[in-house]
Amino acid sequence: MRTFWPSFTLTLVATFIPHLAAAQQSPAVNDQATLRVFLDCNAHECDFDHVRREITWVTWVRDRTDADLHLLITDQETGSGGQRYTLTYLGRGRLEGTEKTLTFVSQGTETDAEVREGMTRTAAVGLVQFVERSPLASRLQINYQGAARSIAAREERDPWDLWVFRLATEGSLEGEAQQRNYSLEATAEASRVSEALKFTLWLNAQRDHEAYELDDGSTITNTSEDYTAHSVIVWSLGPHWSAGGDARASRSTFLNRDLAVFGGPAVEYNIFPYRESTRRSLTIRYAIQVASFNYELETIAGKTAEILPRHVLSLSTAVQQPWGEIFGSVEGIQYLNDPALHRINTELRVEYRLFRGLSVEASAEFARIKDQFYLPALDLSEEEILLERRQRETDFQYDFGIGLSYQFGSSFANIVNPRF
Repeated sequence: MRTFWPSFTLTLVATFIPHLAAAQQSPAVNDQATLRVFLDCNAHECDFDHVRREITWVTWVRDRTDADLHLLITDQETGSGGQRYTLTYLGRGRLEGTEKTLTFVSQGTETDAEVREGMTRTAAVGLVQFVERSPLASRLQINYQGAARSIAAREERDPWDLWVFRLATEGSLEGEAQQRNYSLEATAEASRVSEALKFTLWLNAQRDHEAYELDDGSTITNTSEDYTAHSVIVWSLGPHWSAGGDARASRSTFLNRDLAVFGGPAVEYNIFPYRESTRRSLTIRYAIQVASFNYELETIAGKTAEILPRHVLSLSTAVQQPWGEIFGSVEGIQYLNDPALHRINTELRVEYRLFRGLSVEASAEFARIKDQFYLPALDLSEEEILLERRQRETDFQYDFGIGLSYQFGSSFANIVNPRF
């Protein structure tokens, strides 16, 4: 599906009066009577310059307080590797209380330019309803190209039965006289996503190698390997409930894991209906799992292998609104054989418009770590510590960042000039 009406392409052509001089003599039509739109895009492939070039029959403003209409665009990844864009039109001022929503779905095989064109075309379709109330309505002409028959009326056959596959590989090599590094990575994915059932399988392998020659002629090498396989299956049980399970297997030299396997059933409840997830969600998920470990080196508890039961409780929320966006999550992992062995992961990201032109962005991550039973019994050497070859003992980890942005000046600088 390429557009909101996928069986045909809808093109909007703004036809203004032939003489520019006459238009310049009517400032009330060109400025005050035109629809003022604020574009608030929190999605992939948002090209504000392209939108302004293609949709010239509205006035694009740079602050939402100057707008008659707030166009909020959010997205979610689809099972085919594309994106489902939700375009929400929120009336302000004289249009207060007016709201409309359109959708556009891109395919994973489309180029950035094709996605950009489809999203821009869909945005133009939604703007017509609001422009028709202005003096510019008589100057808009709508042309339909292609068959005007809904694709829903056709019987579609999918030879892949909704299955999507992706293969990727990446490598890098760098060096100088006394230093050489290389990195290799490969990824494979398979997924099938429908309204009733979601299945994904993800495989990843990564190897990093570093070599340093010291002044005394000796060489220090550091090699790390990480292999991961992760599978998830989820059934939809209504507008709020989901049930399924996941399984994960991994090998990591950094975490002293020759092989670690986790798996078990899970259930999730979303306070808001899943259909609103591009705008807001508040989910609670509970899983009970079995964890199996085979260690490279004997652990501080004298183990080379063990099987442990554990459960996981997580709470997450995501909000994308005209005033900004928030994402937050709290996850607790506890081992049932010893409740003292646990981990709590928290994350918070906020973007908020304080007032006209001023926005604040902040992110924070914190983890309370009380489950490092996998650490090797041997003390780490200075070389292993400096090269971060293995995980060190710690009670916590944190990461924090904050920034401010302030924009001022003309709200009506809509000219696009790409020169130089």
